[in-house]
Amino acid sequence: MTTPVPAPDADGLLAEQLLRLTRRLHRIQKLHLEPLGITPAQSRLLRVVAHYDGPPRMADLADRLEVVPRAVTTLVDGLEASGVVRRVPDPTNRRVVRVELTETGRTTLRELRTARRAAAEDILAPLTGDQREVLGGLLTALVDGVPAPRCQAAPAAPHENRAPRPSS
Repeated sequence: MTTPVPAPDADGLLAEQLLRLTRRLHRIQKLHLEPLGITPAQSRLLRVVAHYDGPPRMADLADRLEVVPRAVTTLVDGLEASGVVRRVPDPTNRRVVRVELTETGRTTLRELRTARRAAAEDILAPLTGDQREVLGGLLTALVDGVPAPRCQAAPAAPHENRAPRPSS
């Protein structure tokens, strides 16, 4: 008598693929940011600071990044040491510290945008334009938590004489 083989857990497989993709994204992004001397977490903090109209409070950064304030302090310490940001006092409350980009920080931010685009191109290189469009819709649905409009995947391009990609 044979033991029945359980059906593959499709959602479990998708979850594993997403985790593997997340690790790959992090590795590629880190590789592209290394020459700038910036970590992915510092890059994220710089982008958040840049989105504010004026220098944000450290507490606002922690909320926006969804981290504890101590984590922001550590990130700002590193970025301040490299001259990318500076702490400035709040004009109305001397207990509050704000963070602003320096001129070096604005230059670094432009370089980060270029590095992020290069990293995205590396990650998306195996996909056709149609596949990228479908992926964009699916990712938006996952990020927003709203069902995506029905999309149809484009047929995959033939892979002639290509060795299979090693798993991450």
